[in-house]
Formats: sequence, C-alpha cells, structure tokens
Amino acid sequence: MNAPEIVSLGCRLNLSESERMRAMLAGEDNLVVVNSCAVTSEAVRQTRQAIRKARKANPDARLLVTGCAADIERDQLAAMPEVDGLIANEAKLDPRAWNVPASAPPVPALHTRAFVAVQNGCDHACTFCVIPQGRGKSRSLGVADVLGEVETHLEAGAGEVVLTGVDVTSWGHDLPGGPTLGALVGAVLDAFPELSRIRMSSIDGIEVDDQLFELFASEPRVMPHIHLSLQHGDDLILKRMKRRHLRADAVDLVARLKRRRPDLAVGADLIAGFPTETEEHHAANLSIIRELDIVHGHIFPYSPRPGTPAARMPQVDRQSVKRRAGELRTEVAKLRADWLATLVDKPLTVLAEADGTGYSPEFARVKLPAGTKRGSIVTVTPKTLEDNLLS
Repeated sequence: MNAPEIVSLGCRLNLSESERMRAMLAGEDNLVVVNSCAVTSEAVRQTRQAIRKARKANPDARLLVTGCAADIERDQLAAMPEVDGLIANEAKLDPRAWNVPASAPPVPALHTRAFVAVQNGCDHACTFCVIPQGRGKSRSLGVADVLGEVETHLEAGAGEVVLTGVDVTSWGHDLPGGPTLGALVGAVLDAFPELSRIRMSSIDGIEVDDQLFELFASEPRVMPHIHLSLQHGDDLILKRMKRRHLRADAVDLVARLKRRRPDLAVGADLIAGFPTETEEHHAANLSIIRELDIVHGHIFPYSPRPGTPAARMPQVDRQSVKRRAGELRTEVAKLRADWLATLVDKPLTVLAEADGTGYSPEFARVKLPAGTKRGSIVTVTPKTLEDNLLS
C-alpha cells in the first residue's frame, strides 16, 4: 500500500474526522488507522473485528487505533497483537500526535454529502452513556471556522452539507455570547446561497432554539428530515437515563413542526431493554414510534458500558432485550414501508451517490438512471418500491 487507509466506525462525527485524518496523513505510506467506536458493547466488538480484518489485509503495515474505543477500551485494544499503537481520541486531529508536518492539505470532499463537525464532546451525564469518557467536555467550532470548512467542501463539489457533533444542539454554549445552533445554520445559509441542501445529524429536541425551529419549519434549503436523540418513550425510564426531556416534549416538538411542514420525515434513536424496563415501559417505547411516525429508526439493544451508573442498575435479561429491540425495529419497518409507498409517483429531487442511488430531501433512498453523475441533483419520479429502494 502507498497511501494511508482509514477505517471509520460509528457516528457521522467519526466519518468527518476520518476525512480530516486522511488529508492530514496524506503521503504517509504503509499506514492503517482504525477510527473506533465504543458507544455500545457491539460497537467495541465491531472495532476489534475491524482491527483483525485490517491486519489480515495489510500484514506489513503500521496499524494504529484512535477514536472513542482507543480511550475507553485502551488496555484491551493495546493488548491486541494486531495493534501497533494507540492515538488518544482528543489528539487524533493534531499532526504532532502522528509525527507529520502541521501544514496539512485541505480537507477533500470524499463524499457526496460533506460532514462538518461543528461540535465535539458532551457536558451531560446520561446514565447509559460512555461517550463523554472518550470525547471530553463540549467544545464548539467557531463560526468562521465552520464557514471555512463548508467553503472547502463546496469548492470540492459536495452537493449537501451535514452539520454534525456529539451533542450538536449544544453548539455555541461555550462561545462568547452563547450563540445558538439556529444562528450557525442561518450563517451558513447566508454565506453560501449556492448551497441548496443542508441537513442536521442527530439533535437533542429539548435544545432546539427558536431560530432552528423556524428553519426546520420553513426553510426549503434545510432538508425536511429531523433525527431526534430520543432514547425512550416512557417518562420514568427517561428520568432514570437522566435525559432532559419527557415524552410530551418530543410529541409537542414533532407536532408543531409537522403543522408547518407536513412532509417532515422523523428519525430517532431508541434504546431497548434499559435497566429496570418493564413490559409496560417497553409498550410506551413501542407506542411513541407510531405517535411520532418514526420512519428512520436507530434501535440499540441496551448493553452496560464500563463506569456508567446504568451498568449498576438492575439489568433486563439479554433474551428480553433482544426481543424488545426486534419489536421496535419491526414497528419502525412497518411505518417506513408505508411512508416510502407515499413517495411512489411523487417527483423527488435526489442527490446522486457513487453507487447508482441517491437520497431525497426526506432521506429516502432512490435508484437513479444509469449514468447519473455523482454529486448531481436530479428529479426522479419513482414508480416502484422494492426492499426499501424507490425506483
């Protein structure tokens, strides 16, 4: 191999950081970097699997591991014979940690959708979450820096910008004057009138400020797709998670948005089998899927993470956790199929990916005509739906 290989796992923030590392490490020969995830025990298992796979494919390369698991599971990963070294998650974008020159080339837009990490870390203490151990306190990227990154991606041909972070709705809390995320999104839209599509990664609904709400509700360049860091549909479980919202808060937010923008597609993160969860609590988790009309569901079977309060709570047996996660996924799948069927025979503006498909503003996947150029935005009127793909 004559260029660094970056293996990225986990969240969109990791994907954004992997692009920056790829640019920073350009010219480093015979190097493999695994940018790891530790959000669940399954994510750690996948990280270890990716390390073994990378070593098998590159037996003579220097293999380094960074990302959240490199901090949270440091001893376990360091003991793996395939690993040559670890780079602290907080230091992975610092050229000095890699012994490379500080003058790195610009970040290339390697994806049709450019992921811009505007925030990192988290100041909250959800009882199930290990991420603050790997990401540290919340830090915001300044407006000028965000605009600079967006400009670089647009110049490289990105057709859509996704603003991402660990707790992206906390953006600005640590900056002078405490600007809001809505102000940042407005600044990006004002600075780049040629940007036709901006999308948000997972957000904390209780922190949606008035300007951000208005942009979601009425700005056509903000995609009609909101993904909520919801986690559960039962108030007692939400309190035991130390979440800052209740069920009614999420229901009210979505209802107000859909009154203004009926085509809004709702996504959410949900945890199945949180400690102390009863069948009644699980039923509330199931019912919120239909109440919010969640068509993009990320379902996580609960797994205890080291050092978290939830790991010390009474646990739900693994068989029940697995069953409940399956029931949540089935419910989302039903709503998703019904929703996708409503998009048949409807003209959709689709951003083309490299694999012959693309995504509509609502984040529905659409098959494109042969020869459609990657990064172009085309109008497609799908006639059929098969395996969640409109064509």
